[in-house]
Amino acid sequence: MTTDYSTLIDAETWAFIERTNSFYPSDAVDLSVEQQREVYNTMCRAFFAGYPESVASADRFIDARDRKIPIRIYEKRDSDPEAICLYFHGGGFVVGGLDSHDDVCAEICEATGFRVISVDYRLAPEHLHPSAFRDCLATFEYVDSTFGLPIVLCGDSAGGNLVAAVSHHVRRHERAPIGQVLIYPGLGGATDQGSYLTHADAPMLTTRDALYYAKVRGGGFNWSTDPRFAPLNDTDFSGLPDTIIISAECDPLSDDGRHYRDKILAAGGKAIWNNEPGLVHAYLRSRHSVERARSSFRRIVTAVHLLGQGRWPGQL
Repeated sequence: MTTDYSTLIDAETWAFIERTNSFYPSDAVDLSVEQQREVYNTMCRAFFAGYPESVASADRFIDARDRKIPIRIYEKRDSDPEAICLYFHGGGFVVGGLDSHDDVCAEICEATGFRVISVDYRLAPEHLHPSAFRDCLATFEYVDSTFGLPIVLCGDSAGGNLVAAVSHHVRRHERAPIGQVLIYPGLGGATDQGSYLTHADAPMLTTRDALYYAKVRGGGFNWSTDPRFAPLNDTDFSGLPDTIIISAECDPLSDDGRHYRDKILAAGGKAIWNNEPGLVHAYLRSRHSVERARSSFRRIVTAVHLLGQGRWPGQL
């Protein structure tokens, strides 16, 4: 199935796509994992926008049972945070870390006044599923017991998957997250239908890419019935926190967001799904150069802010 992206994607977004692609060879999934990380890190540094003047950060480690988990804590100067935004970065469970989404977290901190905490969870293939989930869960438990503030979970792409996985796991927790914001998440939807076909060859992320990263993360095992791996395949969607899902229209993962919203609504929960017209996977890095992405980032920040205050946006 062929989609005409020349009519869906505007000139600003094409410029972002071309700049991103300039860092990559024609088929990046054929690179070794070490090469992928090197290219990705170089690309992230090139897009780094710096911190707002009011924001500072500090790196810490969480002591887990058998490891130390690096985290980065962002604070807005002269601000008394109402809530915490716990952020899980994207990168297909294979690339990314504290630096890849550093400026994004700093800007969320500045815009909301919340304390933002980013997690450097373990990556595949060195650490297969459920290693990343366990690190994110351990960080949630640490943040929950240490700071005593309401927690909003937020993450993009792979990080959106981890947000949902943690939310499902801790929904009966005495102090479960007050909200969750999922940005173009991959949630384990069926890859032989819907947007996985319509946008199989989308710019920035293809269905082939999504299948590759799932295979690397899972070590070749079929984890599809494990909600920690594929939250869409959970059998229970009740009791989840208020949920905002923001997908990109030109992305094979977009229907995962729609289906996730529908399952939460069917279980009696609150959920909104925005499918951002003409945007592509990983558009967060274009928030300073593409007006559509800039507007979407404002909606993301608004969602985090309102959920952290215990308010429901109604619409975005």
